[in-house]
Amino acid sequence: MTSALRPFALLVSLVLLTGCTALEPQPAEPAGASASSIRAELATLKVVASRPKVKGYERECGKKGSCSFGQAWSDDHAGAGGHDGCDTRNNVLALQLTDVTYKPGTRQCVVMSGKLLDPYTGRVISFSKAAASKVQIDHIYPLSRAWDLGASTWPKQRRVDFANDITDNLLAVDGSTNASKSDQGPGEWLPLNKSFRCTYVARYLHVAAKYKLPITRDDQQAALTLSRTC
Repeated sequence: MTSALRPFALLVSLVLLTGCTALEPQPAEPAGASASSIRAELATLKVVASRPKVKGYERECGKKGSCSFGQAWSDDHAGAGGHDGCDTRNNVLALQLTDVTYKPGTRQCVVMSGKLLDPYTGRVISFSKAAASKVQIDHIYPLSRAWDLGASTWPKQRRVDFANDITDNLLAVDGSTNASKSDQGPGEWLPLNKSFRCTYVARYLHVAAKYKLPITRDDQQAALTLSRTC
């Protein structure tokens, strides 16, 4: 793990040590990434010319959905926060928001309100469960992208673990910005907040390396170009 990612990993380890009930307010953004760390990560990754299109991806579960990555925000995963009784979305909100309030009687498992320093825009967003879509949980390496680039061949539990990887692949972000990002990678999309771009690319590359997923040539070129500013 690069030094740029260690602070966030240490933060997330609190979930394993304390469960949902003793999380302290945390900063939204981990330490920035260096040019050397980005280039070192790039050197370990397989690069493909372009993203293929693989049939069968469906995020939704139930009669009309194949539930490709398991139930959304499942607690049944092997990573930080898994099997702690709280769903993954609320775990991420508890980690990143400040001034957090919880629904009474839920063991601090349901976040009702708080403030988010959005890493993608740099803005402070007031979160309320009544308007929950204003803050969404982004997969830095998107699920459908992962499906196309190799996850379709994984065992189901590995896909569930990937989809709920609080340590490396999940961020609470501005909802409309997350919608505009969709399933794009760094070759197609970068955060509006320029001070977070190096960290975003470093996180994306780290997730790719962690799960042995390739990146596209456009991702590689974007990361190399951006690294000159990191």
